[in-house]
Amino acid sequence: MAADAPVVIEAVPTGDGQRLMRVRLNAERALNALSQAMIDRLQPALEEWAGDDTVAAVFLEGTGGKAFCAGGDVVGLYDDMRQRAVGDPCPVAEQFFTSEYRLDYTLHTFPKPIVCWGEGIIMGGGVGLLAGASHGIVTERSRLAMPEMALGLFPDVGGTFFLNRMPGRLGYYLGLTGEHIFATDIFAVGLGNYVIQSDQRERVVDALAAASWGRMARERHETASQVLGGIWRDKDATGGTPLMDRFARIQALTDHATPAAVIEAINRGAQTEEWLKSAAEGLKRGCPVSQAVFDRQYRGGRHLSLAACFQRELRIAVQASRGPDFREGARALLIDKDRNPSWSVPSLAEVSEAVVDAHFTLPADYHTHPLADL
Repeated sequence: MAADAPVVIEAVPTGDGQRLMRVRLNAERALNALSQAMIDRLQPALEEWAGDDTVAAVFLEGTGGKAFCAGGDVVGLYDDMRQRAVGDPCPVAEQFFTSEYRLDYTLHTFPKPIVCWGEGIIMGGGVGLLAGASHGIVTERSRLAMPEMALGLFPDVGGTFFLNRMPGRLGYYLGLTGEHIFATDIFAVGLGNYVIQSDQRERVVDALAAASWGRMARERHETASQVLGGIWRDKDATGGTPLMDRFARIQALTDHATPAAVIEAINRGAQTEEWLKSAAEGLKRGCPVSQAVFDRQYRGGRHLSLAACFQRELRIAVQASRGPDFREGARALLIDKDRNPSWSVPSLAEVSEAVVDAHFTLPADYHTHPLADL
């Protein structure tokens, strides 16, 4: 396969004559941002491997050590959205979100182990990939965030599902503020299963390749767990947990019925608590409509199935693609980089229920839901 291919795939023979599929996101200069080309390569490959009895497991990684995957290819989406009038269909963005969420769902429901090496930056779309893996590895160099508020978007890629499953209201806090967390805290909130030293990547691959996997799903998952657990015990990279150390305080700050009250509590706390200042800055950068939409997304998603979460998120993503704020956030943060977006609604207090409601319904030109078959 060409060295410049968006995804590099290598079949590694295993100790019992099967194959470990080593899959590498290959866009190092773009921090391995997930592109449509990557999705189009990964989706059919996973579908093929799910039914191929010679494939024991998948090892997913990013090129280099700086980032596993720093999000979706927002710049590519912006290039299409800016050519469309607000309210008109944005086919490139809408297709991207549809296929990205289908890929994430495929990872979550894949019948064989998916081992994800989550080293370096893990943001947005990268979090969706890590969350879908059955065996997620983070290292002392891992840094994770859901920074969508500043983009005029929302914590998607299954965020409705995995943010609601974090302890207490940590998922709400992380989604609203966009705060970064690191290795052991990533593990503590359930987005990683092992914390292994960063220089162990090749040892992990070699050990997985040397294993005897068996042919049953449970045998294969047990093999992955035994191999990775052994390396973790030997090369443990766990450390401090600043997020979890403040669990009770975050619970108190988020113990309110509205996003406005939560934001007020964090801003008030930041006046005397140094650790809250970055959260307060994140809230200041956030799009008011995104903040209101996320509040509805999170609170209304607690009991939804995985499929229902992705279906609901696609409705929001399509509306966000056609609306003014996502393209404006991308412009301000990634294109012009002036960090001075002009949001469609200037403050959270001015966001109407009708505006929020509209994000949870597909436009009339969608006659069927593209993810209805999940």
